[in-house]
Amino acid sequence: MDKTNLKDKRIAILAPVAWRTPPRAYGAWETVASNITEGLVARGWKNITLFATKESITNAKLVGFVERGYEEDKTQIPLVSTCLHISKVMERANEFDLIHNNFDYLPLTYLPFIETPMLTTIHGFSDSDILRVYHDHKETYYASISDADRDPQLPYLATVYNGIDLSNLTFRETPGDKLVHYGRIHNDKGTHLAIEVAKKCGMDLIIAGIIQDQNYFDTLLKPHLNDSSIQYIGPVNPIQRDALLKEAYAVIHLNTIPERFGLVMAESMAAGVPVIAMDLGSCREVIADKQTGYLANNVDEAVEAVGKIDRIDRKECRQRVEENFTIDCMVASYEKVYEQIFRREGKEERWDKKLEKDIAEGKLDNLADEAEQ
Repeated sequence: MDKTNLKDKRIAILAPVAWRTPPRAYGAWETVASNITEGLVARGWKNITLFATKESITNAKLVGFVERGYEEDKTQIPLVSTCLHISKVMERANEFDLIHNNFDYLPLTYLPFIETPMLTTIHGFSDSDILRVYHDHKETYYASISDADRDPQLPYLATVYNGIDLSNLTFRETPGDKLVHYGRIHNDKGTHLAIEVAKKCGMDLIIAGIIQDQNYFDTLLKPHLNDSSIQYIGPVNPIQRDALLKEAYAVIHLNTIPERFGLVMAESMAAGVPVIAMDLGSCREVIADKQTGYLANNVDEAVEAVGKIDRIDRKECRQRVEENFTIDCMVASYEKVYEQIFRREGKEERWDKKLEKDIAEGKLDNLADEAEQ
């Protein structure tokens, strides 16, 4: 397919509506949806429409049906806003050549009712039960965000690593003197383990992020917090995150479940900060073990890794991100996926027309041969 014609295609980017796109602070899926959108526009795509909250910010065309994200406006019932947003997008499906779904499984349930092909980037399986929806729609197109985060029963077109915006992450050769843990505050992310590592190392720890599990925070974290050695500073926006990473000797990311991708790891390395992560899921795809950080299997190994951080070349951390996890890298990969989809759809369309013609003329003898071509 001619690259010029490809970039004339009408693409709908479907973002979630939990937060603004891009988010003010936390909002991983909204961040990625924004980066895809802005990356496509920057690479010369002419007909990109972002479906997100009405207050979202983009250089593409913005269409919104929900005023504010339901996590930012608690007067909303999240499912109501979700259903309204997705259904309104699907009502306009025929205006687009492709819908790029970044909003989980619910949009898949509309596939029998629309003709527009859909690419779904799976940002993680929040619960095994949602696989019922994915398995019911194996005829569509999927992309994973890491090789580790795949379901063996789904027909993926590609793994496309998330890309981050380097413009708001300052590379610094000189390390800070504190350990840092940031992201959502939840047992899944192992915040309590970061505290354990800091105490065993005798180093200060700064914790940042939204509290996603209040009971977890109150029970396992709050008793250890103070104004000096173990601090919690709340959520951070991109500017605050950059300032936080300036303080970092290393970022501690001891996830307790398999990581799906891990934007925190890529962001940290972009700032030159080595990452110590649990060797689960995508961590070994994002981190180059012993080159841009260390993979650990428990707290003691993480403590040992802190003692070896000075062996890491911070320039290599930045270089790994520049070569693998930028917006441009991500969007270039999605362009190849889009092209693959349009080629497949074109063949199917030609086959459907041929089939209709043969049925009309009673010429059905060579259908099997035609289908293989």
